[in-house]
Amino acid sequence: MSEKKAKGTYKIKPTTAAEEKYLLRLYIAGIERTSANAIDNLRRVCEEHLAGRYELEIIDIREHPTLASHEQIVATPTLIKQLPAPLRKLIGDMSNKDKVLLGMDLRPKKD
Repeated sequence: MSEKKAKGTYKIKPTTAAEEKYLLRLYIAGIERTSANAIDNLRRVCEEHLAGRYELEIIDIREHPTLASHEQIVATPTLIKQLPAPLRKLIGDMSNKDKVLLGMDLRPKKD
C-alpha cells in the first residue's frame, strides 16, 4: 500500500475510488516517536473517515529541507490539507481526533 517515491518521501494511495479526494502532506523530522505517532494517528483517521478518498504523502524535512521551506513549515509534525480547498495546516501528533477532523473540514461519523 505504501510506495516509496524518493528518499524520505512516501505516498500512501487510497485502496478504492470514491467521491471527493483529499490530498494530504505530512511533514516530519525523521522517524521520532512524535512523527511515528502522527503517522499512525493520521492513518487511522483517514481510513475511518476518508477510506478510498485520500492520498497521503509523508515528507521528511531532514531529507527535503527545500520542500519544508517552500511550504513555510516551522514545526513538525505538520499536516497540510491541500485538497479539497481551502488549504489547512495542522501541527502536532494528530492525537486529538476532533481537531484533526475539524482541521480537515470533516464531521465525525455518527455511531
